[in-house]
Amino acid sequence: LARVKPTMRRREFLKNSSLGLVATSSPLLLRGEFWAGPGPNFQKPKNYKKEPFKRLVILGESTVQGEPWLGHQQDRYADVLVRLINACQDKSIKYINKGISSNSISPRSPGYSQSAKPSALERYKKDVIDHKPDLFILAYGLNDMRAGMPIQDFRADMATILRDVQKACSPVCVLTNVYYMTGYRSWSPMDKGSIDLTLEFNECIRSLAGEFDCVLADVWGAEGGADWLVHYDGVHAHKVGNLLIAHRIFEALACHASGLSV
Repeated sequence: LARVKPTMRRREFLKNSSLGLVATSSPLLLRGEFWAGPGPNFQKPKNYKKEPFKRLVILGESTVQGEPWLGHQQDRYADVLVRLINACQDKSIKYINKGISSNSISPRSPGYSQSAKPSALERYKKDVIDHKPDLFILAYGLNDMRAGMPIQDFRADMATILRDVQKACSPVCVLTNVYYMTGYRSWSPMDKGSIDLTLEFNECIRSLAGEFDCVLADVWGAEGGADWLVHYDGVHAHKVGNLLIAHRIFEALACHASGLSV
């Protein structure tokens, strides 16, 4: 008798098994529990980008710019994200980091007087639109939350930036929510923050993502409230925290951009 290669036997088994499962109405057994198929609320993710990305601009605060809480500049979550993207594409993405430490979303943020200038609202046309990105990450909320900025003002300023950037260059837009921190007792006016206020800002950012059809990256959930992922300054994520944030953004992006799987 002719010998059948093990690989071929496995292929035939998988093929026949798959056909059998499709042909029957029996539920699948997964992790010891029967699964009869997707529920009524199941939705496949929207595919925002079918081609590889060419140019990324990220606009944000110190969490984007990076400072001494990280050993090296390449430990910033945006840099880690770029390496993940480039590992999936034949051509490297052009990366433009527009983070400014101690930055505010706009002049009406209570922390603006003591912030580094210009604010996001004062610089997004030059720092984002002029670069014509096809991938745009907007990462704000941490400093404005800590300063107690009214939610409605924060939302309006974020909406202005998103609306104008989308109209000008139609990039895939990613919003990051506010990540976990521990140092809420700070100098005035950056002493108004709390976990409850963070959750309010994150709900605001979630609603903005829905209104403006953006990808939402839940970096708050990535840290899971673990104090040991926060630098001892109480405000910034350290190297491991940045790794988790980067992978959460990449996860959200990969699930909504088939171009990363070409």
